Amino acid sequence: MIFEGMAHKYGRDVDTDVIIPARYLNTTDPDELASHCMEDIDGSFVSRVKPGDIIVAEENFGCGSSREQAPVAIKAAGVACVVAASFARIFYRNAINIGLPILVCPEAAYEAESGDLIRVDLDKGEVTNLTKQKVYQADRFPEFMQEIVAAGGLMKHVQNKAKGTGGKQGSSGTQKAGGTEGSGADMAGAPDGAGETGGAGGAAGKA
Repeated sequence: MIFEGMAHKYGRDVDTDVIIPARYLNTTDPDELASHCMEDIDGSFVSRVKPGDIIVAEENFGCGSSREQAPVAIKAAGVACVVAASFARIFYRNAINIGLPILVCPEAAYEAESGDLIRVDLDKGEVTNLTKQKVYQADRFPEFMQEIVAAGGLMKHVQNKAKGTGGKQGSSGTQKAGGTEGSGADMAGAPDGAGETGGAGGAAGKA
């Protein structure tokens, strides 16, 4: 799976309370959640983001509460992938469960700037900053996680398996993100960088 889009860069400890503020959790509609995505850290994000864009952040992205609406809002906003130095583990699980591709790549995360054109190859575990003409190596995205993401989330993946249509889908070509709904189920096999934890702190962002 390959994604290519413009970077929206943030700092460390971006928590779920700023990804989707609690005042909007009275809805489960992905499009409504998307309209408020990143509102409390980057008020112009929704007006700037384009389908296929990529969020890039430093350590502990998605810390704070375990709300699944955070990755749902990001995906429904059109973000194709999130690249970070590390993720809060609950956010990592929730993202995969709802079909949002995420990749741990500290060097790429630190060096990227908003507006850079980023290319992510999950098969190779490779992040390319096309603007800076630099290639970064990350852990390869496990095949079973790619299958879940390609299916649109864990529930759809399980349904496909039950129908006998499981297996890796969409493993080639540049992918774009769209709205989805997900499952709160757990997931094993996350890379080491998905093990950060943290409370809802002040999220340092660059937009």
